[in-house]
Amino acid sequence: MSRLRCALRGFDLKALLLLFVGVPLLIFIIYVHGQKFTYFLRPLWESPPKPFNTIPHYYHENVSMENLCKLHGWGVRETPRRVFDAVLFSNEVDILEIRWHELSPYVSEFVLLESNSTFTGLIKPLVFAKNRHRFKFAESRLTYGSIGGRFVKGENPFVEESYQRVALDQLIRIAGITDDDLLIMSDVDEIPSGHTINLLRWCDDIPEKLHLQLRNYLYSFEFFLDDKSWRASVHRYRSQKTRYAHFRQTDDLLADSGWHCSFCFRHIREFIFKMKAYSHVDRVRFSYYLNKSRIQDVICRGADLFDMLPEEYTFQEIIAKLGPIPSSYSAVHLPGHLLQNADRYRYLLPGNCKRESG
Repeated sequence: MSRLRCALRGFDLKALLLLFVGVPLLIFIIYVHGQKFTYFLRPLWESPPKPFNTIPHYYHENVSMENLCKLHGWGVRETPRRVFDAVLFSNEVDILEIRWHELSPYVSEFVLLESNSTFTGLIKPLVFAKNRHRFKFAESRLTYGSIGGRFVKGENPFVEESYQRVALDQLIRIAGITDDDLLIMSDVDEIPSGHTINLLRWCDDIPEKLHLQLRNYLYSFEFFLDDKSWRASVHRYRSQKTRYAHFRQTDDLLADSGWHCSFCFRHIREFIFKMKAYSHVDRVRFSYYLNKSRIQDVICRGADLFDMLPEEYTFQEIIAKLGPIPSSYSAVHLPGHLLQNADRYRYLLPGNCKRESG
């Protein structure tokens, strides 16, 4: 013992505690919460994107199309353009049904591509093919395609996503699209409102490319996040020029043009599947994130599935969005098919956060 005391006499006890307790504790905290630190400090190292040129959106069911076009500074056509709605499909059967019913009166051709591979290289069934009977109302206007996955281990998920989007480009051409037809580019859960598409097909002189501002919802239409969803877009098709994409393609943004309902699933297993299957799989940092009871609790609180901070570009916006999303009790101005079939889609409406476990 005396030798140990002699050996330690030259060391500072506080320094030893810092070295053997403080440093490992700091490393552990960074490991668990490091992503939160980087997201909170994002305003220091990343500037916000260029602001959109937001176009005011005018609509009322009692206003004529001629007047609606005029309010936007556009002329009115003698006949409407054809509309093609093209999507990559994974497993969002209910949301697809709501989407296609919303757009059905205005769409000339539905184009859908699905793969037996997720973006992360997991094997998946052809879910649409198994549920095709639910879409008989669109069958006569449907161009359907399936594509085999490449299943490349260790590959960035965005490579497989890009591969599937190129294949969708080819399917759109097979569907018979021609110059000046309207092409809707958006994920299944990014739903343009029917009256928005009707406006764009009837009005002349609309921009060749136009992003759609959508109301952002999480888990259901109870948790309204913001109105910053912009990736959905509508294009006046140009042969050899128009390419299907899901990034910013123009500065023009039409205000209040629909809904984006992210992670809006009926079953807990569907949440788990998407968390493991989509391009941001790196956000599943710990296996307990996939725990069923945890996911149910997160949904009912309006919290974040990945325990992340808001993806914003200013400290003011980050702080304003900290914590769970407050519940909304408004079900006004939602997709018509959803409300007409409220009993069937009850889980998507305010006050119904419990999900089916099967």
